[in-house]
Amino acid sequence: MGGGTAGWLTAAYLARFFDGTGQVDITLLESPDLGIIGVGEGTFPTIRGTLDFLGIEEHAFIRASSATFKQGIRFDDWLHAPLPDGSRHQYLHPFDAPFQADQANVVPDWLKQDARSRPAFAQAATIQHGVAIAGRAPKTRNESGYSGPLDYAYHFDAGKFAALLRRRAVELGVRHAEGMLTGVEPDGTGGIARVVTREHGLLEADLYIDCTGFRAALIGEALKADFTSVRHILFTDRALACKIPYADPDAPIESVTIAAAHGAGWTWDIGLESARGIGCVYSSAHMDDEEAARQLRLYIGHDAYAARIIPFEPGYRARQWMGNCVAVGLSGGFLEPLESTGILMIEAAVAMIAELLPMTGPVDAPAARFNRLIAGRYERIVDFLKLHYCLSRREELFWRDNADPASIPDSLREMLRQWRHRPPSRFDFLLDLESFAYFNYQYILYGMGFETEAAPGRSDMPDIAAQRLFAQIRQYGEQAMQDLPPHRTLIRQING
Repeated sequence: MGGGTAGWLTAAYLARFFDGTGQVDITLLESPDLGIIGVGEGTFPTIRGTLDFLGIEEHAFIRASSATFKQGIRFDDWLHAPLPDGSRHQYLHPFDAPFQADQANVVPDWLKQDARSRPAFAQAATIQHGVAIAGRAPKTRNESGYSGPLDYAYHFDAGKFAALLRRRAVELGVRHAEGMLTGVEPDGTGGIARVVTREHGLLEADLYIDCTGFRAALIGEALKADFTSVRHILFTDRALACKIPYADPDAPIESVTIAAAHGAGWTWDIGLESARGIGCVYSSAHMDDEEAARQLRLYIGHDAYAARIIPFEPGYRARQWMGNCVAVGLSGGFLEPLESTGILMIEAAVAMIAELLPMTGPVDAPAARFNRLIAGRYERIVDFLKLHYCLSRREELFWRDNADPASIPDSLREMLRQWRHRPPSRFDFLLDLESFAYFNYQYILYGMGFETEAAPGRSDMPDIAAQRLFAQIRQYGEQAMQDLPPHRTLIRQING
């Protein structure tokens, strides 16, 4: 039920997963009267495996979705506001893991360096930092689809992406029914007997997947699944979004999402093929809509744009699979646009549905396990997103409230206490519940100036060997900047 990225990605994935088995028939009901939210125009590297699994060729995807490459997120002004002399704090969260040679872990050796003169962590530990900051692409045109020397994801036009997924889903046998959902009839056991539509009358199924967005017509309105708000932890609850064409068609395209902090949240800046997607994310408790519009004007530099307000309640449903109904996408939960977790959670949910769906027996047999895993993922993402905010030294009330220990989950506070004495480790995280790895936490911690004690014994590499390794990383990075094309050049080559 519902189209958009959530509906069509789910339908296409399940059709591909069960392709040729003859056991599954999929119908997608989509109302032509409802638009696409389109907040999630940025993705995480997992999307490459998903698209490859669906059988969509990479260059065809890029051309059809006006897509560009994304190598991470650049954070502007999160540690402190711009200083009177105009200087700003910036750091990069790249997708590549810190460089390793002969299993050497560079983090302890970076920590041992003088904090006043050492390079930024991502700059010292990765090849990707220099490539991304220089506006180079993560690969060349001749490299095979969905692979390259550096890790990457994409930015894309959400409407065009949904249309591409729709075409692929129909090719895989999904029936596309256009119509309006007008009612839901319960089955008396906590599930759904049938749905009522304006154009097609009654529709019955073994499993109903709710992709109706924030409305949550099945899981929320009909089945009354409880919603867990996390607004007391993550304060942003509104976005003012627009698209701005490039003033110069030859302007460089950023290959990172820019997240620029302001007094009550942050502004995203995404470089697409022919336009920039820009949105002011803010807390309504700390900034009103008029001030958010002013912030957007200040960021863009003019007011010749059409923007729309997107309100959201940060949180999720602990029970996203109830009876014969499961929620995917915004109907199940949404935290905020930071780190592109919206589409990431769609991918996680549909993969679990495909793996766990029983072909015989009760259709809700996997519900308890699915709910534990999906709620656990949301809980861990809440901690990860909060990490971005709670280390800030900005003086505005929004940022002071975020740094208040009372707003930091106990689980995150405990890890921050431990990370004062050692870097984040892979043993801090349970794989099946995690969307982000230990090195993702390292990039945020040390990008925000977090101090970890440089304890002796953490590294068995002599200082001179560590210096050679860091020099090698710099050399590889400089070579990569020469070998890889400018981002816009590669996009033009792909688009032909």
